[in-house]
Amino acid sequence: MNTSTVNPFQSYLERLHKAATVLGLTASDEQRLATPDRVLEKDISITRDDGSTETMRAYRVQFNNARGPYKGGIRFHPAADLDEVKSLAAAMAIKCAVVDIPLGGGKGGVQFDPKTHSKQEVERVARAFVRAFANDLGRDKDVPAPDVYTNSEIMAWMVEEYEKATGTKDLAMITGKPLDKGGILGRDTATAQGGVYAMEYMTHVLDMAAKLRVAVQGFGNAGATMARILHADGHTIVGLSDSKGSIMSEKGFDPTHVQQIKESSDTIVDMYCKGMVCDEEKMERDGVTVGSNTDLLEVDCDVLVPAALDHQLTVENAPRIKAKLIIELANGPTTPEADALFFERGITVLPDVLANAGGVTVSYFEWLQNREERTWSAEEVQEKLKPIMTVATKSVWEKSQALQMPMRDAAFVLGVERIAKALTN
Repeated sequence: MNTSTVNPFQSYLERLHKAATVLGLTASDEQRLATPDRVLEKDISITRDDGSTETMRAYRVQFNNARGPYKGGIRFHPAADLDEVKSLAAAMAIKCAVVDIPLGGGKGGVQFDPKTHSKQEVERVARAFVRAFANDLGRDKDVPAPDVYTNSEIMAWMVEEYEKATGTKDLAMITGKPLDKGGILGRDTATAQGGVYAMEYMTHVLDMAAKLRVAVQGFGNAGATMARILHADGHTIVGLSDSKGSIMSEKGFDPTHVQQIKESSDTIVDMYCKGMVCDEEKMERDGVTVGSNTDLLEVDCDVLVPAALDHQLTVENAPRIKAKLIIELANGPTTPEADALFFERGITVLPDVLANAGGVTVSYFEWLQNREERTWSAEEVQEKLKPIMTVATKSVWEKSQALQMPMRDAAFVLGVERIAKALTN
């Protein structure tokens, strides 16, 4: 099968069916978990800077709220695919259940390309979205957050527009806001920090060495932050990559220095190469190999952290992966066929639905902070994040051992079990 053509929602349904079979759910219970509560779609219009009117499709999928208000991002993207959004909304419900926070799953967006619009036009889109769905949002109904091509500033516009539209003050209706607009300390590092806490539990139960060789694919916020945290903890970062290429060395890299190179040039590879010309003497001195983004995946390491795009670990490269533990900081980096091969080879995969749940967990903390009308300290955020991620990882690991299945399947079983229980209460 060509994994690039896999329907993401169909993949969710297949995982759901497997979990429902293990749990002995009825057909009606499974159908309830396979069907979004509501798919909201509306046309919104804005006036562009040149005075013309543009109409675009806006949507919000509210998948399941058995355990709490719908929770999930809003994306601004020209290729809005409802199947993908449904699968992401469903995954959010599972993810929140796996880490046992009282939220459900949702996702939404607007079909347009923000890169071809001015900042003022993007703001008009954000405000129009909130006006269109104001009656369907709120701290106890549906709590959005940033996603693809949206950010904290856009969330600030949205909460302001919501308060105008409803005549209420409700910072808890959206998360991912700027600090001065009710945002929370530690949100920018939450996904990576949650992944580190999950990794710490797994390396302990797998009896791995105290200091490990780690490779991180993807040098965006999550990947770079995780690399910095692990380096500070004494682990050796033997490989790093961005979309332009990778650098690999048994001697390791300082991610902070690599970040400085990245910010001052086009790619991390510029540490050793300018275009096609590489500094062979410097590479030999540092024991460095330069390769492609995907070459990084096959480097000799103990822990591999895919933190870039989906479908990176495939049936083609899975036999050559040397890591003993894979931490999925990205969404969907492993294809089903690769998953099966890793299980056969005894390679443990910490699935995205657990590994990158630090982000939504700290979003939950922001929601609580706003409801409580107080400000959490950075220390309080970390103190509360670590046990949630550790307990969730322990629960998924123990279920995978009891059922003799990969951790991804075990995470789905655990999430589905908790949602199904909430539906019957």
